[in-house]
Amino acid sequence: MKTVKLEGLTLLADDVARLARFYQEVLGFTILVEEEHYVEFSNSGVRLAICSKSLMEENTNGYFSFRESRKGQAIELNFQCDSPEQVYALYDEFVSKGAIDVTAPQIKSWGHTTGFFGDPEGNIHSIFAVNPA
Repeated sequence: MKTVKLEGLTLLADDVARLARFYQEVLGFTILVEEEHYVEFSNSGVRLAICSKSLMEENTNGYFSFRESRKGQAIELNFQCDSPEQVYALYDEFVSKGAIDVTAPQIKSWGHTTGFFGDPEGNIHSIFAVNPA
């Protein structure tokens, strides 16, 4: 059986410009493509993009789910740091720039130092580092 490769991840947004500003100004992503209903960022590894629900509805011949209001968590992105110290520093920086302060970094039982923050669309993401042995 042939497997597929995950090439990209697209976040759906009600307000593409607002969410794109967050990923650019707070998280430091560089914009490669910027259109009214679609923004794509430079990223090594998996492509990250934001697309309006209205454009996805148009692209899918009016598929009903793109007209529905989203409630609750839609996706969690996990941002890995090189060290626990970097997790603490970046978490504080993100929150000072407008990220929602959900859970400050803590040493977790699974061997990571992890914090959780929110973006303007209500998605909660983690920032973490593997703790030294």
